[in-house]
Amino acid sequence: MRSLGHRPVTGGEEDPRVTELRMAVSRLRRELAALRTDFPDRAAAEDELAALAAMTCEGVPEIPRLRGSLLVLAGAIGSMSALSGALRAVRAAVDLFGEPARRGQGSLPRPDHSSDANSPRS
Repeated sequence: MRSLGHRPVTGGEEDPRVTELRMAVSRLRRELAALRTDFPDRAAAEDELAALAAMTCEGVPEIPRLRGSLLVLAGAIGSMSALSGALRAVRAAVDLFGEPARRGQGSLPRPDHSSDANSPRS
């Protein structure tokens, strides 16, 4: 089954979402390197961008890992207005991968109230 708007990867074709993510990460890395201002979380941002770049070389990245990387980046450089456009581009590229599946949603059995020690007894 194929997702709407996403082409399968066959015969050397790369997923266009991965291409977009790679370009966005590369842009943010370049802009961060050109930024002369030093800030406390710069090393964390650089490390996370390196990890994202590596993920784009390994095929389709895992969505939870992408979202985690985005959070680290937002925390590390979110207040740097000079990088806001490039950070938005990374976020948009991560959003192309969609939402991660929610674990356990609707899959937990309902508790049996008759055997619940805390339920009122009739």
